[in-house]
Amino acid sequence: MLRTQTSLNTWTQERSMKWIVLLWLVAFSECIVKIPLRRVKTMRNTLRGKNMLNNFLKEHAYRLSQISFRGSNLTIHPLRNIEDVVYMGSITIGTPPQEFQVIFDTGSSDLWVSSDFCAIPACSTHNRFRYLQSSTFRITNKTFSVTYGSGRMKGVVAHDTVRIGDLVSTDQPFGLSMAEYGFEDITFDGVLGLNYPNMSSSGAIPIFDKLKNEGAISEPVFAFYLSKDEQEGSVVMFGGVDHHYYKGELNWVPLIQAGDWIVHMDRISMRRKVIACSGGCEAVVDTGVSVIKGPRTLVNNIRKLIGATPWGSKHYVSCSVDLPPIIFTINGINYPVPARAYILKDYRGCYFIFEEIAVSPPIETWILGDIFLRLYFSVYDRGNDRIGLARAV
Repeated sequence: MLRTQTSLNTWTQERSMKWIVLLWLVAFSECIVKIPLRRVKTMRNTLRGKNMLNNFLKEHAYRLSQISFRGSNLTIHPLRNIEDVVYMGSITIGTPPQEFQVIFDTGSSDLWVSSDFCAIPACSTHNRFRYLQSSTFRITNKTFSVTYGSGRMKGVVAHDTVRIGDLVSTDQPFGLSMAEYGFEDITFDGVLGLNYPNMSSSGAIPIFDKLKNEGAISEPVFAFYLSKDEQEGSVVMFGGVDHHYYKGELNWVPLIQAGDWIVHMDRISMRRKVIACSGGCEAVVDTGVSVIKGPRTLVNNIRKLIGATPWGSKHYVSCSVDLPPIIFTINGINYPVPARAYILKDYRGCYFIFEEIAVSPPIETWILGDIFLRLYFSVYDRGNDRIGLARAV
């Protein structure tokens, strides 16, 4: 639900300028804040009881840590996985700081967490902000609501100190939930939106923009590396890009329009035949979505092409069949998604994990979620309104 204004490819090649470039690189690397992401097993089916879940989280609490890397100001926080494919990480709010596990979401712009204002049972499964315990807290009379693919929340806008690693935003506007629907079985405490300010439902300035405007971030850029490892290795970084997380060059794709992380996609193909997006379409790059989503008729067509048949809420294929990659072509570059990424296994067998967009927009639109982003390192460049993609290591 990343981009860099740094232009490594445009630096001068003149030998007389090499020492300046090297000095700039050293200074730049010290301004990158990294937050490692961590994946954990899905808890919904194994820890259904409220007390069991709360005990598990207490016993396996991930504490904030600050790790220095090559002398740089690098902050690392574990991030947890939701439904085995969605990632979240730790932030703190208030004075003294209270810790929350939030989804870092390029598909939305609001920061909100559960709170004591929410008295419905759904909120009791999350860590809630205790506003009376913060000396820097102040409330407003502005209310708002946000609707996501998996649920919705209603909240009130407040202000307090928010920390993402070493990045500190004082008097940051954020939302406190008063009601939540559809999140009962999910272990996160809230959402940290990384989309443009115009996408904010509350009208509050997003934390990335506030940090950028105050000069806390050296470059208006953030990036995601979503590890295939089920435990750790995933990273979200702010203020720059670490090239160790990807192979080759970053391929830059301009946004269709500044204000949302949407790019033009040329086509979707399989076995050298176009199977969707035949006349071009829109692609939303969304870290808050676990799968790849598309229009219902086109997703159904792909299901038929790979021989998937419905069983319950899923579509299954033979585990022995050799399926080809599905290729997403963006700005002239092919991004293959192999069968091992779009076919998962459960106790019934192997199933296809593309999903239908609930409400079809007027233009053909696909959502490239974590299935795609685990394969391709993504950079979100607010300074140049573009997204960079490269094969992840």
